[in-house]
Amino acid sequence: MTDATTPETTEIWPDLTADTPVPEGHVRGHAGELAVAVAQAHGVETMFTLSGAHVFPLYDGAVKAEPAMRLLDVRHEQTAAFAAEATGKLTRVPGLAVLTAGPGVTNGVSAIAQAQFAGSPMVVVGGRAPQNRWGSGSLQELDQPPIVASVSKDARTLMTAADVAPGLDQAFRAAGSSHRGPVFVDVPMDELFAQATVAAPTAVGAMRGAEPDPEAVARVAALLADAARPVLVLGTDVWADRAEEAALRLVETAGVPTLTNGMGRGVVPGGHPLLVTKARSRALKEADLVVVVGTPLDFRLSYGVFGDAQVVHVADSPGQLSAHASLAASVAGDLTSVLDGVLAGLERSPRKPDWAAWVATLQDTVRAGIERDRALLTAEADPIHPARIYGELVPRLAEDAVVIGDGGDFVSFAGKFVEPQRPGGWLDPGPYGCLGAGLGAAIAARIARPSSQVVLLLGDGAAGFSLMDVDTLVRHNLPVVMIMGNNSAWGLEKGPMQMLYGYDVIADLAPRTAYDEVVKALGGGGETVTDPRQIGAAIDRAFAADVPYLVNVITDVDAAYPRATFGI
Repeated sequence: MTDATTPETTEIWPDLTADTPVPEGHVRGHAGELAVAVAQAHGVETMFTLSGAHVFPLYDGAVKAEPAMRLLDVRHEQTAAFAAEATGKLTRVPGLAVLTAGPGVTNGVSAIAQAQFAGSPMVVVGGRAPQNRWGSGSLQELDQPPIVASVSKDARTLMTAADVAPGLDQAFRAAGSSHRGPVFVDVPMDELFAQATVAAPTAVGAMRGAEPDPEAVARVAALLADAARPVLVLGTDVWADRAEEAALRLVETAGVPTLTNGMGRGVVPGGHPLLVTKARSRALKEADLVVVVGTPLDFRLSYGVFGDAQVVHVADSPGQLSAHASLAASVAGDLTSVLDGVLAGLERSPRKPDWAAWVATLQDTVRAGIERDRALLTAEADPIHPARIYGELVPRLAEDAVVIGDGGDFVSFAGKFVEPQRPGGWLDPGPYGCLGAGLGAAIAARIARPSSQVVLLLGDGAAGFSLMDVDTLVRHNLPVVMIMGNNSAWGLEKGPMQMLYGYDVIADLAPRTAYDEVVKALGGGGETVTDPRQIGAAIDRAFAADVPYLVNVITDVDAAYPRATFGI
């Protein structure tokens, strides 16, 4: 588990037995109490969970901690894990999910995988059958780390009560260091109840990545200085690595046209003259240099092939640099250091070409795209075109709104029309593409940003994975605005199947299902909208409500998102 940014901790966590006097600077307690103390030292404020006897000591530790740790219980373990994953994204402090043994852990695996693909810092603590009964067939006896290992930074069992504090400290350090991701530990039930004495945990701040190679940074600066038509792409790790200010400095000082994706959205505010996301296709086709920062060169970025352009890849750690793309240069390390280093290099060696004409060309394309979109955003079509929903929503979003996408086609439209004004205000499943993350993310966002608008964009298919957790929002008094594009189909599959075979099967859902009535039954509010002229007023009512509120908009199943890739 350990690397340059996660030092060994055995010296500060000595193994002291429970029957020795408590030395100065140490604490004694059952393993659940010690685990909570370590988590709080790493900045954790909320434990996401679903009640299970294998992990009762962790609840006891949360209740008795000073201050107490918030316990947020859900209706399905996947929601607890997705909430922890979203907490890691939003706060940049590892989220904490506690899952009971066996099915509790396996129910959380999809969220752990999403965190691995998205680089989200989170720690999952699993219950485990007691060690003193291991091999006897006790309830939910399952060796869990091998199941989780392939989708996490590390997965292991903390075998004794004395192992819990140092092991969990290492887990949080690994989860929060570059490249960030999920770490899983489980603890045998008998040991979780047992006592141990350990060094008192101390506060742990944010960890910075390694300093980049100066020569590699200079090479990137030189390529950028020589480029006639450069494009900068900013991705999730720019936000995760706390490099958003350095990124905006580079964009504005150098004047480089920029695209954003994932949680890189908002680093350059929507409407900024150098944000050319609406000219994405032209920018990437005509560029002679594409500098990609903080996101993989995967299917979302044409696997790193942009016409004849040279490609530079910048990542927060060496393991994230592309191994398949043909790169003109690459550099790994702390992204603030990289971006400020590139800017300093440009200032020492002023660029040769003038980018003004290139920027103006892309700005013209952006303006043309905005004008072209206007017809969709104001469409009076019946059934409703999904774009009309965004025509009503976007003007109502505050600068600090948190927008969450959980769906296929409907959320693809959001990516086209919603341009966040601030970084850290956009959540989507990332490259793993997992549906069902939305309710967990909404729970996390309402806790992390208590004064902000929280808007969950739901496809009707995605809603089926987790809508029951509206009950969680209600029980914990977490108002969230949910807006559904309800086309009564698996739209992301229906269109492609028709294209391939001339027909589709198993792609339809029950027509016009009243999901808002489900939300009402769970204690929230909502309404169904079939008239495009009523969408805005319905959204206003949702924002004004003091309960979770679903605006269920019936949309046209034939109004599919025009996509250039199916992810293969």
